[in-house]
Amino acid sequence: MTAQSEAELADIIAGAHEPLCIQGGGTRGVSVPGEVLTTQGLSGVKLYEPGALTLVVGAGTPVAEIETLLAAENQRLAFEPLDLRGLLGTEGAPTIGGAFATNASGPRRIQCGAARDFLLGVRFVDGRGEVLSNGGRVMKNVTGYDLVKLMAGAHGTLGVLTEVSLKVLPCAETQTTLAVRGVDLPEGVAALSAALGSPYDVTGAAYDPTERVAYVRLEGFEGAVRYRAEALRALLAPFGEVEEVSGSEELWRDIRDLKALAGVEGDVWRLSVKPSDAVALIPALGATRCFCDWGGGLIWAVTPKGVDLRQRMTVAGHATLIRSEGRSPVARHHPEPAPLAAISAGLRQQFDPRGIFNPGLMG
Repeated sequence: MTAQSEAELADIIAGAHEPLCIQGGGTRGVSVPGEVLTTQGLSGVKLYEPGALTLVVGAGTPVAEIETLLAAENQRLAFEPLDLRGLLGTEGAPTIGGAFATNASGPRRIQCGAARDFLLGVRFVDGRGEVLSNGGRVMKNVTGYDLVKLMAGAHGTLGVLTEVSLKVLPCAETQTTLAVRGVDLPEGVAALSAALGSPYDVTGAAYDPTERVAYVRLEGFEGAVRYRAEALRALLAPFGEVEEVSGSEELWRDIRDLKALAGVEGDVWRLSVKPSDAVALIPALGATRCFCDWGGGLIWAVTPKGVDLRQRMTVAGHATLIRSEGRSPVARHHPEPAPLAAISAGLRQQFDPRGIFNPGLMG
């Protein structure tokens, strides 16, 4: 079921008597009880002001369409929304509403923030079928519920996004990537930490345990990037062989979209931990394949079917089941501590009192 307008969406939700499975482009492979309701019909650019770095679009607008529009003005979505179709084996087209609903943030998060940090305003339909809006077209403080931030990462459990206002940024003039090869996990994470702790404005820091290589990305004006690259090369030299990698843009698209894990059999987990904890945690996971981003703070792990990776976590953090081979008894999202769970339940009661949006998805 696809609504073609905000008013139609509101009518569908108001008249619903059974649960609804809320989807954007349907690329995440999430299945919950209820009739599928997509926002793909709520597509199109409402306002684009390149000089003000501001964009207002329908929530169902494909991310690829937005990226093409921005590229014509030498601008971009700085938070690098993930495209996990290759990893998950799904089809469809990622939408901007889905990107914000899942807070889909790529490698550049370590430098510029998450998707939610670029969201200026939202319009959405709550569980009563009422249209609500919050925020605007500029960054500002708010009182009461900050619905903009609440909707980012709520996975459609509090409301169905119909329109988003967001901040965009200029494209970098150039980028380059340094690779430190032949480094084991402790040295690889230490190299990333050294790069991130330097004054050289790193915009990507990833480590591949299988290939034993750490990647560090630099972006900006060509002269500045060249200077920073040479300085960073000297800083990283004690950790191992350092070389400049060709095809930097393609490399980071592959890192963003987890190309290294695509086609690897098993369940796929996403773990968020303190970067320094990755060194002790990864060996304890017993994963068949891993990949690290965000300087080690984001770990993607493939495990045999049915393994509850949360039981193997030896450090504090969160583990989300992104892909399961068949129906899994393991909860998709990490259980919340009791105080936080109470707040979450209260929010769902406030915005979706009938419990019809993606029931059971967030606990």
